[in-house]
Amino acid sequence: MLDAAVTLGILAIFGVLSILLFAIRGFLDQLPDVFASARRARIAWRDLKQERAEEEQQPERAYFQPFA
Repeated sequence: MLDAAVTLGILAIFGVLSILLFAIRGFLDQLPDVFASARRARIAWRDLKQERAEEEQQPERAYFQPFA
């Protein structure tokens, strides 16, 4: 009886470990895509800030108002 309990315990532990390793592997496989997405977001944010700074530096355009 004790042998069966030990065997089941060992199988349960290794089953949980295999599921845990599978989940960790899936998470680690997604990391390159997450980093690439974060890089693209950072570049887009930097470009947006640069465009806004350039717009603020440009002089105001004078619009023709014929009936003013």
